[in-house]
Amino acid sequence: MATSVLDSSRAQRVLVVDDEKPIVEALAYSLRKEGFSVLTAGSGEEGLHLARTTKPDLIILDIMLPAASGFQVCRVLRKESDVPIIMLTAKGEEEDRVLGLDLGADDYMTKPFSIRELIARVRTHLRRQKGPTGRKKPISVADVHIDPVKHRVTVRGEAVELTPKEFKLLSLLAGHPDQVVSRDTLLDRVWGEEAFVDQRTVDVHVRWLRTKVEEDPSNPKRILTQRGFGYKFSSE
Repeated sequence: MATSVLDSSRAQRVLVVDDEKPIVEALAYSLRKEGFSVLTAGSGEEGLHLARTTKPDLIILDIMLPAASGFQVCRVLRKESDVPIIMLTAKGEEEDRVLGLDLGADDYMTKPFSIRELIARVRTHLRRQKGPTGRKKPISVADVHIDPVKHRVTVRGEAVELTPKEFKLLSLLAGHPDQVVSRDTLLDRVWGEEAFVDQRTVDVHVRWLRTKVEEDPSNPKRILTQRGFGYKFSSE
């Protein structure tokens, strides 16, 4: 099942991918009432096709899907775009939640859920994605270039493969060059408030990121530590 309702040329577009028709209908109805344009898909394969062809502003993605699981869809999409993804599941196991977040999902809700809360999260992620200018711009600092639309990074002219979390971490730091960003802020913006992580997770990911960005990871010149507080990306 695939439908597209464009309420207005300015309406933000949400793609709902779920094979449970009552949930899809309830979500589509509620989102349209809030002024969103809504597309729906009943399988992972169909959802991936719509995501690629319609470029939604946000995707609500169920894990248990026919043809391709939500995990598979999320993994593929994260190689192609930075669209916000909220994952849904009937399972409550922590490992499912962590896997979804590690694959690049931005948020996670367990069925049954409050539609009002889900819509609130949709708005929050859309605000974060758009930012104050209403669009995402490439980031270029020193020898690092980040393309948030194509989800690509080059360092000293060479393409660098980053995980979704590394990409978000680098984008946040390089997007605020020469400014110290606290570990708490990095946790909130990169992993989200619901993730089962602590400040040590930030330190580990920074260490991994340095191996891909720094000429000498043991003597970093780009991603610098502000002891006891956080990190900053140096433009010098």
